[in-house]
Amino acid sequence: MSDNRIREHPILPVAERPDVPFTWEGRPLVAKAGEMIASALFANGVRIFGHHTKDGAPQGIFCANGQCAQCMVIADGKPVKSCITPVQPGMAVEPADDRPPLPDVTGVPPLRTIETLAVDCLIIGGGPAGLSAALELGQAGVKTLIVDDKERLGGKLVLQTHKFFGSIEACYAGTRGIDIATRLETEVRRMASVEVWLNSVALSVFSDHKVGVLRDNHRYVLVQPKVLLVAAGAREKSLIFRGNTLPGVYGAGAFQTLVNRDLIRSAGRIFVVGGGNVGLIAAYHALQAGIGVAGLCEALPECGGYKVHRDKLARMGVPIYTSHTILSANGVDEVESVTIARIDEQWQPIPGTEKSFSCDTVLIAVGLEPVNEFTEKAKAFGLPVFTAGDAEEIAEASAAMFTGRMRGRQVAEFLGCAVAPVPPEWETTAEILKSRPGATVAEELPEREEGVFPVLHCVQEIPCNPCVSVCPQGDIVIKSTDLRALPEYVGWEIGKTCTGCEQCVAICPGLAITTVDYRKNAQQPLVTIAHEYGRESIQVGDRVAVVDMEGNPLGEVEVAQVRAPKSADRRLLVRVRAPAEIARQIAGIVVQREKEIVEPLEFPVERLDDDEILCRCERVTVGELRALIRAGVHDMNALKAQTRAGMGACGGKTCTPLIRRLFREEGVPVSEVTPNVVRPLFVEVPLGIFAGTESEQGEAPWTQCELSTEGAESHSL
Repeated sequence: MSDNRIREHPILPVAERPDVPFTWEGRPLVAKAGEMIASALFANGVRIFGHHTKDGAPQGIFCANGQCAQCMVIADGKPVKSCITPVQPGMAVEPADDRPPLPDVTGVPPLRTIETLAVDCLIIGGGPAGLSAALELGQAGVKTLIVDDKERLGGKLVLQTHKFFGSIEACYAGTRGIDIATRLETEVRRMASVEVWLNSVALSVFSDHKVGVLRDNHRYVLVQPKVLLVAAGAREKSLIFRGNTLPGVYGAGAFQTLVNRDLIRSAGRIFVVGGGNVGLIAAYHALQAGIGVAGLCEALPECGGYKVHRDKLARMGVPIYTSHTILSANGVDEVESVTIARIDEQWQPIPGTEKSFSCDTVLIAVGLEPVNEFTEKAKAFGLPVFTAGDAEEIAEASAAMFTGRMRGRQVAEFLGCAVAPVPPEWETTAEILKSRPGATVAEELPEREEGVFPVLHCVQEIPCNPCVSVCPQGDIVIKSTDLRALPEYVGWEIGKTCTGCEQCVAICPGLAITTVDYRKNAQQPLVTIAHEYGRESIQVGDRVAVVDMEGNPLGEVEVAQVRAPKSADRRLLVRVRAPAEIARQIAGIVVQREKEIVEPLEFPVERLDDDEILCRCERVTVGELRALIRAGVHDMNALKAQTRAGMGACGGKTCTPLIRRLFREEGVPVSEVTPNVVRPLFVEVPLGIFAGTESEQGEAPWTQCELSTEGAESHSL
């Protein structure tokens, strides 16, 4: 078995952890202390965790978040979700190839009374929005409970190694997401009125205004809040294409969990579908982890994410294909390659434009959907509810932090606390932070070739001002009250001279600022470039390929100096000596020098067909559902009853948006579609939990079956 753990990372600390022995199909393997089964299997080169009982299709990881059961395995005889179940010493793990047998019942287990806890405010979600809200509530002395299903607070912040945009004052701009998570958690832990439950899953909101919570993953508790604040974030959308359920096809967020949380090199070479910020950032994180990126495709004519994210990826050497879509993930038991094609103005693939790339992983990054089921149930039952962050509106984490702060203040005011109302300027800032990328202008390079000065390679209006905040001379300004306006270097206009301190290069979240220094050699000036790869990746004397803002090659130059000042925060500042004619154009250093691999097609690739899988859990095809829709079935509950689509372990979270899309493709107005009834519980748990049968060790005895197990009969309440 191979060892795919990340031993060194340019940003993340890699701590030594004790070995934990376990077996897979009887073969001895080694995990690390605290490692999830799925991560341990990936580390040992195992990516197929079982086969579906319906058609024998291989199953692998999909959400890495406990929301589905694609990664189900049998651990010590029990069916478990491998992505959220830690390895125990000596654990025997087997693939889930058949319906797991129900354990024998040997009597009635002892039961207990279910505890009910009353709080002023219950916050579902300990990510950027939930933590920011908790800080406001804590300052107001509101008795607050945060429940989060992970082992630490921070939400998706704990997966973000890059520096954040926005403003330093409003949302820690210029600070890495992983460090923002630590800072917010530290501040929340100081709040005497705020309690935190980790590894605790909110299951549902009930009509008596109580919220069911699986505390510590084993003890069922009812929480009765005066007001509910939902900050549960968002879930990733999926796509339908040939091979979309092969092991190796999964979400960009799941990939970041494996790579940045678990430090597992979960792929050798990836291809990314989707050019929003999530896809662009995931590709960048792959390169930092030593994983090759075969390319990225985006259906729109331009990537929808920040241009600085797109540009830095192109500068690293990643091919980007706009106006392209994925046709298929190819392979027998797991992904071996991917095929894409250019699309026309009607979004249809153009025959003859197909390209195939060798890869073992396809990341789907085609948008997010708010986790709003708790909000909808609370509204239906008359429980006062507020929503913050992505659960309210999909935006950047900087916006989630700020809206969380606003909602926290509003909840405190609703509860009658003596707090100031939300200032109007907060509303303005929130709208700016949530805004889509604005206008893009042509790059204008400075004309001077003397002294030292910064070159700002950012040309798109986005909310960002760290360079303005850190310039000690005040030479970089935004000539507008709008945070989205482009920064400008005005040193020459105000009669000041840049000192070459390079603080702007060190902090820029988009790696979009360089400095050019003509003071010692006007013909061969020094150019300072931000570089976020390990110190061993670049040395003085190396010849490196440099590119302009959009990744166009400029030539090779020599590295003159490599520094890692504390102010750069794990970022290298690389000085190269370059000819004057290209010095001001240089914006980055190529990291991935391997050329893209384009393979000849081995089979004709068809457009989306009726045999494609729409419901992953129950293996229901597009054709099965399309036939019923054309026969006049416009009730999603009837579709569920006749095909089982939406009855799998994920509870319809993945397939429901795809079924809606299928109705649209068939010309059925949304107003004519009866929505599906959402399950009373949003996550499956063993039935014994509700009777209070957990053992003294905190493990629920499996004397009864789960609410639903993929491939098995449904056991919904």
